[in-house]
Amino acid sequence: MKISFIFFFFCVFFFNGDSETPRLPDHFTKSWSQSTLQRRTRKEFFELRQPLPSDHLTPACTLPILDHDFGNTFDSPPVSVPYEVPCHCKAPWTRVVLEVQADCKGEQYDRIAAVWLGGVEILRTSTAEPDEAGIFWKVQKDVTRYSSLLTLSDQKLTMMLENIVDDVFTGVYHVKLSFLYYKDGRVTAPVVENFGGELGLGSGNPRIAATRVVGEAPLSLYEPPADWIVPISSDGDRGSWFRINGESDVLTKRLRIPPNTRRAVLELYVSSHGNDEFWYSNPPDSYIRNNNLTTDRGNGAFREVYVTIDGNFVGSEVPYPVIFTGGINPLFWEPIVAIGAFDLPSYDFEFTPFLGLLVDGKDHNFGIGVSYGIPFWLVDANLHLWLDHNSEVVQAKLVRQESPVLTLTRSQKFKRLDGTFKLEGRRKGRYIGWVNSSEGNLTTIISRKVKYRNQIQFRRDGNHKTIEQKIKSKTQVKVLTESRILLSRPFIKWQYPLKIVTSTGPGTGQGTNLITTNVTESLGKRFANGNSSIFVYNSQVCGGNMEVKDHSVVSGFSETTQSFRVREDSRCFSRSVSANNGKLLSDSSSTSCASSV
Repeated sequence: MKISFIFFFFCVFFFNGDSETPRLPDHFTKSWSQSTLQRRTRKEFFELRQPLPSDHLTPACTLPILDHDFGNTFDSPPVSVPYEVPCHCKAPWTRVVLEVQADCKGEQYDRIAAVWLGGVEILRTSTAEPDEAGIFWKVQKDVTRYSSLLTLSDQKLTMMLENIVDDVFTGVYHVKLSFLYYKDGRVTAPVVENFGGELGLGSGNPRIAATRVVGEAPLSLYEPPADWIVPISSDGDRGSWFRINGESDVLTKRLRIPPNTRRAVLELYVSSHGNDEFWYSNPPDSYIRNNNLTTDRGNGAFREVYVTIDGNFVGSEVPYPVIFTGGINPLFWEPIVAIGAFDLPSYDFEFTPFLGLLVDGKDHNFGIGVSYGIPFWLVDANLHLWLDHNSEVVQAKLVRQESPVLTLTRSQKFKRLDGTFKLEGRRKGRYIGWVNSSEGNLTTIISRKVKYRNQIQFRRDGNHKTIEQKIKSKTQVKVLTESRILLSRPFIKWQYPLKIVTSTGPGTGQGTNLITTNVTESLGKRFANGNSSIFVYNSQVCGGNMEVKDHSVVSGFSETTQSFRVREDSRCFSRSVSANNGKLLSDSSSTSCASSV
């Protein structure tokens, strides 16, 4: 079968050194589902997430904006609809939430999707895999950071979801989009404050200045929201994302930054597909060549998405390995989807030190690439800009740029199909720049460290595979006055380990294989600023087996447990869920900090 743009039929497990030996793909559809056999009603899928500040409030108004059936949409342009600010519900708002409601019935692969407003991506998501009884789900994302866009009428909202419908794959994704606008004072809203009035503190050792939001320092790089957001994205007719097919692809957008820009943050969206969907499990090319394998899934197990300005490296991120609902074992993700599957994480880069290169009234090239990438990656970015409303021009200078050189160590030892492959990598960088605006002459110092470790082990003639990966990153941003008073010090720490153990053997039916798999993944994030902090930890454990034929699951067993904890200063929330064979067995939550530690 020919592999299309959105079909994920890619080989992971190798069974011997003969290139004609069958290989099992790592992406499946659920032709069979035990839970479907036991029910006739639709099932709700969900992703465990952090509660939104507006969850228990009633919106001041709701704007339904898109209602569309994504049927046979492959190779079609995205769906576009006009966006107008509701005349009866104009800004200011305390919060704005984007709500996606979707349902599907039949057999279908999961699909990647995205939503853009005025060319700015505001959501990267994927679909759940349906069954004959039908499924539905809802995604809510706080999009307050895009407030400057949301206040503008006469824009286009677009959504891309490429799908294929034929005699086999019958599922049509029915999607509704709405904006929910809140004006309730009980929702903590970002507010703009001018630090200039707080600076009568004298000189001396750095210290935290007065707080910005109701006694707390801001716990987001987007508080308050930016004045202007510029998309770094494609102008093509296949969605606004760039498609990167290899490590030589660095796709660029030429932009001119307003000369009165006093602060900048770049927001990066990324997802991996095709031969790189499971990049963290890819063996080196030498293993593939020496065993005469025909797979294109190689180039090792390290990937890094990076950003350039005028060809110079300015930042990078090793992305979180999101598992879509057809990945590894689709029975695991029913009804609890994998971490990030419905709301893929974006990655933030404080760009203020680089304004010294950008506020010169000239055009500059912003580029995005993937180190060691193979086809294909979908990437784009948004440049959030804060302007000095009291001046037409600011002065700025990049004082120091300690380019973070990538150190990557590889080791491998294999004999025929059995062997071990290890990768260790790290980056360490520091950037310093100042901006002189009506708020004063402020210096921004960014320090960043990233550590990466991956090990892949094949045993039993390649039929047993273990993947262990751990990624850690630390970023600290300091903002100081000329007299070295420390105004803010955001500290962001990410950690996401992953372990997958898979054994493959013959199935009970003709032409089938039995795959037994255990998956353990987690995502931890800590954001601190002054005396305020938020800690989020999300952990998922899955186990089971499936009998597969070609790309279809014909029988199987699955267990999934997940726990989510968040602590923001003295406020806490935790939720734990478990499922067995697609049936939700338990779902409990608590606001006690004792259970959220």
